[in-house]
Amino acid sequence: MADLSDYTSLRVGGPAKKFVEVSSEAEIIAAIEAAGDSPILIMGGGTNILVSDSGFAGTVIHISNNSLKSEVDACSGATLTIGAGENWDEFVAMTIERGFAYITRVRTYDRIAKGLKTFTNSECEFSYRNSHFKAHPGRYVVLDVQFQLRLGEMTTPIMYAELAAKLGIAVGDKASVVATRAAVLELRGMKGMLLSKTDHDSWSAGSFFTNPIVTKEIADALPADAPRWPTEDGKVKTSAAWLIEHSGIHKGDEIGGARISSKHVLALSNSGSATASDIAALAKRARDHVQKKFGITLVTEVNLIGLEI
Repeated sequence: MADLSDYTSLRVGGPAKKFVEVSSEAEIIAAIEAAGDSPILIMGGGTNILVSDSGFAGTVIHISNNSLKSEVDACSGATLTIGAGENWDEFVAMTIERGFAYITRVRTYDRIAKGLKTFTNSECEFSYRNSHFKAHPGRYVVLDVQFQLRLGEMTTPIMYAELAAKLGIAVGDKASVVATRAAVLELRGMKGMLLSKTDHDSWSAGSFFTNPIVTKEIADALPADAPRWPTEDGKVKTSAAWLIEHSGIHKGDEIGGARISSKHVLALSNSGSATASDIAALAKRARDHVQKKFGITLVTEVNLIGLEI
């Protein structure tokens, strides 16, 4: 049986009852149908999951479908269709000189209807860390995604203050897409969110929790220096990292082999000997501290497989 720790960025996770490697749409669908009604776990790069130490008592379908098709028009830009297993950073690097991309359609396999279903951008219901697919977990398996790229060398307005400062521009200004990607990578590297085989502090799943969106009343009750970003529906988004840092949790805190990254409190890392239970316990500690201090319950961005916090 395959040890799933070999396939996740956190380097933890027990064995899969059944492990299938697939690299084409036909193989993906065949593996799903062969699994029947039993549990399946779809894996690509394994960068956003925490798998329990007991593993997965079902079929793990590991996708390496990294096909890419493109159509380029001098007026309308480029249409790119990428397979579900495409390496995202390599895709961005390849397209960065062509401009900003947005999703136009997503092709999926519907496990309930047992057939193909294509979603337009609006039907995907994308919002902050959410989508139609997250609202229906386990039902749809993404086969490929189509992006529309506009031709150009400048970004849309940069609204993140940290990124704007790194680029030396004001919030709301535009910047070179090449310079912006370099700045984003540098910022993520400083926060321990770029994987490195030699730096255990980067053995993480990126941001473990999402930034909470709370009512205005809850936001008003936070300390004056807490970040606040109004949302279109009248609520307020605040910073999960700020809440954790001000709840009594510190960079470098450890449980077993799990550690709060020394670079960024939102990254829970594997110091080299962590178990999934260690990481889950550390995440629970951070969540409980924030709940006790501020009355806000953090929600995991990382997908938990076979365990809870």
